[in-house]
Amino acid sequence: MTKSTIKLLDVVALTVDLPEYNLYRGQVGTVVELLAGGAAFEVEFSDRNGRTYESVGLRPEQIMVLHFEPASPDSVPEMMTA
Repeated sequence: MTKSTIKLLDVVALTVDLPEYNLYRGQVGTVVELLAGGAAFEVEFSDRNGRTYESVGLRPEQIMVLHFEPASPDSVPEMMTA
C-alpha cells in the first residue's frame, strides 16, 4: 500500500497483531495524524462510546483503509502476501 492512499481521518483496520499494545489484526481505528511526511500514521483506537483506548504510530503496511462505498479498480492496492 502506498503512502498516498492513506489520508488524515481515514478509517483503517490493522493487518497485523500488535500484542504489546493489546491490538490485533482486524481492529478498527482512525488516522489522526500524518507522521514523517506521510510515511507513517498516528492511529487512534476508540471504544463504542468514543473513548480512546490506544493511540499508536503505524507504518502503511500495518494498516488498510476501509471503504464504505464501491471502489474503482485503479484505487484498490494489490493484495500483499504475508
